[in-house]
Amino acid sequence: MTVSARTFPQSGRVSALGADGMVSASHPAISRAGADVLASGGNAVDAALAMAAVAWLALPGQCGIGGDAFALVREPGGAVRSFGGSGFGPDGGTPGFYRAAGGLPRYGALSVAGPGAVAALSALHAAGATRSLEQLWEPAARLATTGLPCTARTRGDIDEHRERLATDPSTASLLRDGRAPAVGTRLIRPELAATIAALSRDPGDLYTGSLAERTVTALVAGGAPFSGDEWVAGGDVHAEEPLSCSYAGHVVHQTPLPTPGWMVLDQLAICDGELGGHEPLGAPAVHWLAGAARIAFDERYRSAGSDRPAPDLRGAADALAAARERIRAGDLPAPAGARPDGDTTSMVAVDADGRAVGLIESLAFTFGAGLAVPGTGIVLNNRLARGAYLVPGHPNEVAPRRRPLHTLNSWIVTDAEGHLRHVGNTPGGDGQVQWNAQLISHLLDHGAGPQDAVDAPRFSVFPGSDAGDLGSPAELRCEDRLGAGVLADLAARGHDVVRAGDLGGGGSAQVVSVDRDTGALAGGADSRQEGVALGV
Repeated sequence: MTVSARTFPQSGRVSALGADGMVSASHPAISRAGADVLASGGNAVDAALAMAAVAWLALPGQCGIGGDAFALVREPGGAVRSFGGSGFGPDGGTPGFYRAAGGLPRYGALSVAGPGAVAALSALHAAGATRSLEQLWEPAARLATTGLPCTARTRGDIDEHRERLATDPSTASLLRDGRAPAVGTRLIRPELAATIAALSRDPGDLYTGSLAERTVTALVAGGAPFSGDEWVAGGDVHAEEPLSCSYAGHVVHQTPLPTPGWMVLDQLAICDGELGGHEPLGAPAVHWLAGAARIAFDERYRSAGSDRPAPDLRGAADALAAARERIRAGDLPAPAGARPDGDTTSMVAVDADGRAVGLIESLAFTFGAGLAVPGTGIVLNNRLARGAYLVPGHPNEVAPRRRPLHTLNSWIVTDAEGHLRHVGNTPGGDGQVQWNAQLISHLLDHGAGPQDAVDAPRFSVFPGSDAGDLGSPAELRCEDRLGAGVLADLAARGHDVVRAGDLGGGGSAQVVSVDRDTGALAGGADSRQEGVALGV
């Protein structure tokens, strides 16, 4: 049974429409960069690459050259490919090394993993772009030179982390007299402009050239036992097969390990056939999705690691049946520990040929390690501290040449004949896998449009799998817009409901959909942040 779209909560905004292309991102300048490329004859890969670089300027706390990136691409012929850019921790970073150092610190040199974003974008470029990286990244380099106005979101990020930013000369340049800049202040980044221009000519320099040497030298000086060899290995990115599963008569494609794309697919497999008959975002539907998320996080903590096969409830009928019975009975796993936060940004682009790209970038936590490579403007990630464990024998235990598990993921939905229907993603740490499953359910179970889907009331289970929150009590964090009756019903079902305000649930989702009847493109950008969808 499919519930009529008229019963789905309506956003105060309408979906953007386009005939020949559509982009959506969390900042207007990012969306404009992609729309300009599409309007001038570039394809969706070109657009996504231009958007990725502008994001480094527009959202400096959320992504950058020193971070990671993952992209999922659907070609006009129907093939779907994944590009994963995440690096390794140091070759000398054994569990014993970090235990002797007192643990994995959240910030500083010991928190850093090799950055994979540029490697992934370079591989994506080689596989499907029609324009040179110099052409596609020139707008970002120019904006870094002239400066983008500081948004309320970026001002808030800088203000929250100003003491940490002040300790590094490069990141201190974001401050004004030791304070966060006023909204509207131009943030001029000349060092970063020069680095973007240089990498557009030779992206491999970050992994095997003088820039790699400077970066590794700076990290070693900070106490991180990098050899440089792991840096080279992290720059080797190739197209991979995506994960996929059927849901509501469609096929959902997801990014593979080290992303948690498998968690989204497992949640959908558990919920397939269960949600369409319930009121959208009523207590029974929320209970099902929250229960599926709790089960997926339990499986992640118990058995997931980047160098072993991903867990797969989808192929285990008995396990799926048991999971569904647990949700019906309210017998959900005890939490292990997750953080539905972190700083990331995501974007989508679709062209007139049906080529679609979902791309997501991150520094892990806001401004990553809080450490920049001198003279480059590159802020390094703290993904090793964010993603790896110091639990002896755990499949995600920190180890040389083992990528830490990620929170980033992106998805594409095709119909049974392989036609593109939806592409989307959202930032938000461990909230991502939950909100992406919710978005897909909104679109497929209830016929929601993209803007209604991204603005719908949001919820997330906490905690799930992050080492920093092991042993925390279980919560179900819900936006108030679900309604007092739904929240009371969820509490009666055994959930410890924590209210998050009207728009405080987290994330900044982007969705582009293809109308089945007219072929028109519709885009939605999350009202929780400052983004827009633009059609061409």
